[in-house]
Amino acid sequence: MEKIYSLLGFCAKSRNLITGYNSCIFSMNKRKIKLIIIAEDLADNSKEKIIKACEKNEVKYFIISTMERLSKVTGKENCGIFGITEENFAQAISKEME
Repeated sequence: MEKIYSLLGFCAKSRNLITGYNSCIFSMNKRKIKLIIIAEDLADNSKEKIIKACEKNEVKYFIISTMERLSKVTGKENCGIFGITEENFAQAISKEME
């Protein structure tokens, strides 16, 4: 799990991370997002909506950790949805999750 946190931190530093529901949906529709990370403690309604959007746009997603932990790792406050826009980061995180 620590490697995933590290990769998310690198994504944020290299500006390959989009945060928040609206930004992620907008970027997903433009085919910019390669992977979505969802916090386990995100509101159920938001979780359902983002998962449906991921399935519609054929974007892989993972539900991990808490909003607090993910926000701390990425430097973004109170965020529960993270979109990764760079293919190599997306593949590395997917590999770690499987």
